[in-house]
Amino acid sequence: MVRDLSETIEMMLSDDYKERFKAEYWQTKIRYERLHKMVVNYEAGKLNFSPNCTLELLKSQKSAMGSYLYNLEVRAAIEDIKLDAVGD
Repeated sequence: MVRDLSETIEMMLSDDYKERFKAEYWQTKIRYERLHKMVVNYEAGKLNFSPNCTLELLKSQKSAMGSYLYNLEVRAAIEDIKLDAVGD
């Protein structure tokens, strides 16, 4: 499992489209999870900063990213791309 964006650099530079695809998936997933955490904390009144945009906009972005992740997961299943670990 990829936990940090820096772990995807080598994958993004690969000549293998499946490796680049996995990097795109993991980058999106990491960003989605961070945004999700921010939205939860925003709604709970626990953010340590004041966002410049509305909660509604952040939730809309999160929804779009969730849909995109779903599409990547379906494509990975169709193309037999294993997303569960780096280098698979």
